[in-house]
Amino acid sequence: MAGPSRAGKSVERSGAPIVSSAHLAAGALPALSEMEFGLILLGHAFNRWMVRCMAAAGVPDLSPLDVLVVHTIAHRDKAKRLADICLVLSVEDTHLVTYSVKKLETLGLVTSGRSGNEKTVSLTKKGEDVIRAYTRLRERLLVSPVRSSGSDPQRLSEVAALMRAMSGHYDQAARAAASL
Repeated sequence: MAGPSRAGKSVERSGAPIVSSAHLAAGALPALSEMEFGLILLGHAFNRWMVRCMAAAGVPDLSPLDVLVVHTIAHRDKAKRLADICLVLSVEDTHLVTYSVKKLETLGLVTSGRSGNEKTVSLTKKGEDVIRAYTRLRERLLVSPVRSSGSDPQRLSEVAALMRAMSGHYDQAARAAASL
């Protein structure tokens, strides 16, 4: 059975799924365990990428969540409420986002404001400059190699849709587990 390789081309598989927990793969859907292992590797690689790209853009020492928060604030060039940032990033612990916003404010990347009773956050000029630098680096160091590897943009969109759908299954399973 063929599966995707790192370069997006098919490679022959040995038959056994590549997993981190064979005891979980022994259940009714071994492919789910294989996907979970892929998510573990992808998640860690993505976190490393965000942090190192942001450092190369001029802002070292940010956590992956800090980078996600600043990108969310930059999205559509519109002030964001803390609750909206938490919702978009699926962060339940609002204090984590609050801490990130304070850290980003201290660095001069974001500024706080108000919309009625609610605190809002928007990018500063320095924050806009950093986002532009990050975007340029991303295009050069990540987008260009992914495109030249032959990755199909439609397939990437399909995988992204599957990942969003799977997040709903994991959220529902988490709610069910919390009620046991």
